[in-house]
Amino acid sequence: MRRFSLLPLALVLIGCVDQGPKIAHVSGRVTLDGQPLANAAVMFSPVAPKGTIAPGPDSGAKTDASGRYTLELTGKGKQGAVVGKHTVRISLIAVEDPTDDTPKKFKMLPPRYTGKTSKLECEVPAAGTDTADFPLTSKPD
Repeated sequence: MRRFSLLPLALVLIGCVDQGPKIAHVSGRVTLDGQPLANAAVMFSPVAPKGTIAPGPDSGAKTDASGRYTLELTGKGKQGAVVGKHTVRISLIAVEDPTDDTPKKFKMLPPRYTGKTSKLECEVPAAGTDTADFPLTSKPD
């Protein structure tokens, strides 16, 4: 008889379990000076809302030859990004040709797009988006 008296409490506790942040599909295109930017790493880091310590996992992707990308949650193997505001970082991925032994000069993006100095932001809507596009320029600010 006792197990039945605990049933309502168990149902309440199950309803209070945190399901984690909401995730939505995000894809888009990155260009540099109007041209597709291939082999770029695109990273979305959720901005913690006031009073929140852990806003959820980052998301990332690599752009294809046409500059297109689709985000995947870091370490989760699942497509998408946390719903809400994100800081976005974009950097180039060095691709080396083992048969080419000439000295390498790697192209760098302006600091306003990379690392902690990035000024890029994106609001991920609950319905997701296919138009999280970033038209970058190589010109100075």
